[in-house]
Amino acid sequence: MQYNPGWNNSSVNLLHVRAVGPSDTLHYVWSSIGAPAVLLVASASRSSTLRVNWTQLLSPAPAGAIWIDPPGSVVYSTAVVFTKVFEYSEAKTLEELFYPTYDLSDFSWDSINRTLNHTALTAEFTGIPATGPSGSFSNGSLAFRVTAYEANGRDGPLPSLLHTADSSKVEFVLAGVAPRGNSSRFALEVATVEETGVVQKLRSARSIDDEYTPTIFETLSLVAQSQNGSSTLSFLQWKATAYGSQTPRREDSIQCRSHGLQAANWTLPMSSIVHAYFGEGVGSTYTISAINISFGGEDGKVYQEKRYLSWSVLLGFGQPPEDTFSPLVISIMAVALGTPMVMLLVGSCVVLFVQRKRYSEYEPIN
Repeated sequence: MQYNPGWNNSSVNLLHVRAVGPSDTLHYVWSSIGAPAVLLVASASRSSTLRVNWTQLLSPAPAGAIWIDPPGSVVYSTAVVFTKVFEYSEAKTLEELFYPTYDLSDFSWDSINRTLNHTALTAEFTGIPATGPSGSFSNGSLAFRVTAYEANGRDGPLPSLLHTADSSKVEFVLAGVAPRGNSSRFALEVATVEETGVVQKLRSARSIDDEYTPTIFETLSLVAQSQNGSSTLSFLQWKATAYGSQTPRREDSIQCRSHGLQAANWTLPMSSIVHAYFGEGVGSTYTISAINISFGGEDGKVYQEKRYLSWSVLLGFGQPPEDTFSPLVISIMAVALGTPMVMLLVGSCVVLFVQRKRYSEYEPIN
């Protein structure tokens, strides 16, 4: 993990996570310069490195300020941008009342240098609105907590996401932010940038096994596929839940919904690293898709009471990890289904034996 490589000023945040494999390198470039975003770049070289022209990156025209060296080693690249947070509530007429939007490109972000943990491979981007009505943030903040992984495994805290060494996690957190309505709910807008020939698809998978995330039976994945559908290139994956506590338990669950994946015809808010890497072709040469993730129950009371909201999403390269039935669940199912079958089989044998013994005393009637 490198913080602001080649730059000694901590007034801006750029975090480079580099994972080296046997014959390739995966690059994650997180930044809060402009709207919070992450670049995902896969290189076919073990020695590929990130290059940053800081003077150009911090200028009004950042195109070309970020690249991977050697450029010919890049086999795939994409970006995820966290653009806006919406706050809304339902009026008595069942119409949704929206409050002024929080544009994340207008936030002021703390230096992540104090939260950077090279052992745990974690960092935290924390921000508040730089301008405009920020009374709601007088005692609160918005944060993106980043975690990288060195091996396959599963997170301990809920929602206990299964991860691979090719993936990272980001946790979206609202803490102490005062709601502007009596039943406010929040939604996060997430945009993706893909190369030509790559399409985004939203998948939903349901399972009766909720051992690791109690009461949650749905996992959603936003996958990037080549247009012929032959391979999955990258993914975002999350459970259909958020939580209202720093130490989440089952009862702290907050309903999480995904609202339609759409092609984004609007211009992305200023995200310097996206424009710095992809250039001015963002929105024309490259495809932008967006999805809204909303949080809150029918009455929005959970956040009102605890003033805390966290939602975790896994992102990475290749296929998203798939949960399989654990040995515990398989054992329970075997007992639950096997016991009646054994009883039925034993009962049938007893009935046949009794019947045969009963009628064996009589001679056949001619």
